[in-house]
Amino acid sequence: VVVVGDSTSTSKIAPFQELYPERVINVGIAEQNLVGISVGLSLSGYVSVTANAAPFLIARSNEQVKNDVCYSETNVKLFGLNAGVAYGSLGSTHHAIDDISIMLGLGNIKIFAPADPVETEQIVLYALKNKGPMYIRMDNGLFPYLHNKEYRFTPGKVDILRHGSDVTLISLGSLVNEAYKASLDLEKESIDVE
Repeated sequence: VVVVGDSTSTSKIAPFQELYPERVINVGIAEQNLVGISVGLSLSGYVSVTANAAPFLIARSNEQVKNDVCYSETNVKLFGLNAGVAYGSLGSTHHAIDDISIMLGLGNIKIFAPADPVETEQIVLYALKNKGPMYIRMDNGLFPYLHNKEYRFTPGKVDILRHGSDVTLISLGSLVNEAYKASLDLEKESIDVE
């Protein structure tokens, strides 16, 4: 069941909603209720998925996420949409630049930030098939493919896109694309980048 906070267009769940209208609950702009309802659905045996803007999902419902999702280990999948500064023109109130550090501080939750469409699909499938609280940080850009069809997402395993011996760049989420581009630029300067 997908629970949204007045974000059916932002979350791009229209195809799902057309197939399963009874499995989409829109609580309006009420993030604490969104998390509370998601937890209740989870405790009733559903795989509960939130789809809400990251800055509001994490900041406004912090206590519910901490106590009802993380501490209680409920099977809720928190999808934080438009993370980072993806909302750009809407200003700093719409930016989620501290969501990962907040979620790390809460503990007892798996955190994922996919780098491309291939990894996104595999992380979503992993989240839906495995029990327990998870936060999936989603950006809203269209990012190039970094992985081929043979790639297999493995939680906790470092994903090395290219090997090098001079310097190592470490990144996550959409910034992996920028790090990869930087590695190609540095290669032109005879710097071997991993």
